[in-house]
Amino acid sequence: MSNPQQLRYSKEHEWLSAADEDGVSTIGITEFAANALGDVVYVQLPDLGSTVTAGETCGELESTKSVSDLYSPVSGEVTEINEDVVNDPALVNSAPFEGGWLFKVRVTGEPEELLSADAYTAFAEN
Repeated sequence: MSNPQQLRYSKEHEWLSAADEDGVSTIGITEFAANALGDVVYVQLPDLGSTVTAGETCGELESTKSVSDLYSPVSGEVTEINEDVVNDPALVNSAPFEGGWLFKVRVTGEPEELLSADAYTAFAEN
């Protein structure tokens, strides 16, 4: 399992990019989560313009194995959703850190407990 060093991670297995100049970060699920889910067949994402809260449910991912809640690692306003993933949920499995990203948020609040790549790898392996 390879976790990109430039990202931060939640204990719910979501990743978060550094904010761009507009304060917008990209969110997705980790390779570990994608593998644990199995083949993702349906993705429900938060509505464009809605507000998400760090640590709270904002959508769900359905796989051939189960349905799992999607949690937001930060608080803020949803500025974009990945329509490619909605139309082709398998992208979550094939490219969780690239084309399989889920949504973008203009961050207004970030919890302190986000993990570095190394800390997340250690967490996920236990």
